[in-house]
Amino acid sequence: MIQDITPHIFHNEYTEKEPQTDSLIIITQNGSVLVSENEDGFSFPQYGQIAPHGVNSIFLFTIDQEDYFWLDAAGMTPPDGYHFVPRSSFRSLRPKHLAFAGLTAMHIINWYQTNRFCGRCGQKLEHDHKERMLRCTACSNLVYPRINPAVIVAVTNGTKLLMTKYAGREYSNYALVAGFTEIGESIEETVRREVMEETGIRVKNITYYKSQPWAMTSTLLMGFFCELDGDDTLHVDEQELSLAVWMERDEITAKYDDFSLTNEMICRFKGGDFAGGR
Repeated sequence: MIQDITPHIFHNEYTEKEPQTDSLIIITQNGSVLVSENEDGFSFPQYGQIAPHGVNSIFLFTIDQEDYFWLDAAGMTPPDGYHFVPRSSFRSLRPKHLAFAGLTAMHIINWYQTNRFCGRCGQKLEHDHKERMLRCTACSNLVYPRINPAVIVAVTNGTKLLMTKYAGREYSNYALVAGFTEIGESIEETVRREVMEETGIRVKNITYYKSQPWAMTSTLLMGFFCELDGDDTLHVDEQELSLAVWMERDEITAKYDDFSLTNEMICRFKGGDFAGGR
C-alpha cells in the first residue's frame, strides 16, 4: 500500500524547524501539488530553488534525512519546469515514497487550512511550539489534527465477494462497502451498520485485516473481512452507491496496484485467501 515505503523511513514527530536550502517544499493550490516530472519520475522543489520571498513555512515531517515543509503560497505562478497535479495523480506517480509524502502533506495542510479560527469563540488560532496543535489564546481551546476513523468491508458469500461502485464520485472503479464511524459506536458496529445501510444485508464473523492512513479523506481506514449472514438479496442505497453486486472470484478483474487497502483486500479474495477455501 502507499504507506509501505521501506527502505525509506517516515518520521512524523513534530518539531520547530526552519527550512534549509535543500529542504523539500510542498506548495498546494485548489487541491493540487506543485511538482516537476521527467522520464525518471517526479520530484518536489527544494526550498532554495523557488521559495517565494516573505512566505512563511511550516514543518511537516521527515523521510529519511529529508525535511518537508509547507509553503502557503496561494496564487503563485509555477516556475519553469513545474506544474500542479491533482491529489489523484499520486496513485500512479513514482517514486512511491514521494507519492506518500505528497498525500500525507495534503492531509496535514488541509487541517491547517480549515482550522484558521477557533470553532468555540471565533478568534484566530496560533501554532503551538511543542506539538502539532493549534491554540486559541482567547478561550484556551486546543485543536489537534483531524483523523477520521472509517471502515472498508469485504463481505464474502462463499466464493463470491460483494463489490460496489460509489454514487456521484470521480472514482468509478469497483470498490467495497465503506463508511465513517459514528460517535458512540465501536468499529465492529460500524461494519454491521454500513453494510446494512448501503446494501440491506447482515454480516457475521467480522475479522480485522489491517489498516491504512488514507489522506484522500483525512481518514484512518480499518479493513475487515466478514461473511454474509442470511438472505443475500441486495437493497442498494442509491444515494451512496450506484451499484452493488455479488461477484465470483474469476469475474473480478482488479489487479494489484500497491496503493490502496481496498485494492489489496479485493486482490487477496480474488487469489483465494479468504472464504470459499480459507
